[in-house]
Amino acid sequence: MDLRAIAMGLIFAFIWSSAFTSARIIVADASPLFSLALRFLISGLLGVVIARAMGQSWHLTRPQWRATILFGICQNALYLGLNFYAMQTVEASLAVIIASTMPLLVALAGWLFLGEKLRPVAVLGLIAGFAGVALIMSTRIGGGVDLFGAALCFIGALALTFATLTIRGATSGGNFMMVVGLQMLVGSAVLFVAAPMFETIFIHPTVSLALAFTYTTLFPGLLATLIWVLLLDRVGATRAATFHFLNPVFGVTIAALLLGEKLGPMDAVGVGITTLGILAVQLSRQPAQGSKAST
Repeated sequence: MDLRAIAMGLIFAFIWSSAFTSARIIVADASPLFSLALRFLISGLLGVVIARAMGQSWHLTRPQWRATILFGICQNALYLGLNFYAMQTVEASLAVIIASTMPLLVALAGWLFLGEKLRPVAVLGLIAGFAGVALIMSTRIGGGVDLFGAALCFIGALALTFATLTIRGATSGGNFMMVVGLQMLVGSAVLFVAAPMFETIFIHPTVSLALAFTYTTLFPGLLATLIWVLLLDRVGATRAATFHFLNPVFGVTIAALLLGEKLGPMDAVGVGITTLGILAVQLSRQPAQGSKAST
């Protein structure tokens, strides 16, 4: 992996992790589901325009349409929708830690339900990763964390895990940016229906809301996606996914700096253990040196 790929991976991980802090700022001044639906509408339309400028078509294959609809519902409406809703009462640092367990959940579910083999280092990584999360949760529960909000975050991570396992390989065939844009529009449609059912819609215009909404729409919504597409093309999905191990560290650091969220000694230990666990699981998926040329 060359220096440019490493830089792209670091920037992607940083932007992805920062989205939880910006979401926490947004839900302080706007209803979460409606604001997320609006964000996806804007990001989705911009994504489709960018895809068309890149020469991509919205005439997708049947597997791509299936992936677009499933991921639009599971990732954008459920995973992100539940996280936005939860962050009315749950700190961004805890939300990002729970969301970061997705690679662990995918590996565990693949072993339990799909018969995928796990290398010894992956088994150790799973144990360490979940142990770290359990340690963090134990300290947060003692500190009075909102268990309902935390449960919503876990359900969101499970929804994304389900989608990831279900559509493996379904997004092949090009038009990746178009697929992403349409996924956002699917999520937007679902959330616009859900918003009046589960919340009282409100917007309190503030400078912090405007800045956070703009940042979330343009950076995690579009720029991170473009970087991810370029990174996938440069190093492949398996190597690109390795950068997910940085999400807990970046996420809690950004939340501490911008939101003033406290990180206790046991939280720091838990984040470190979880980070190492995710890294072990991701490295176990790396191809053998002899097969490097074929990836």
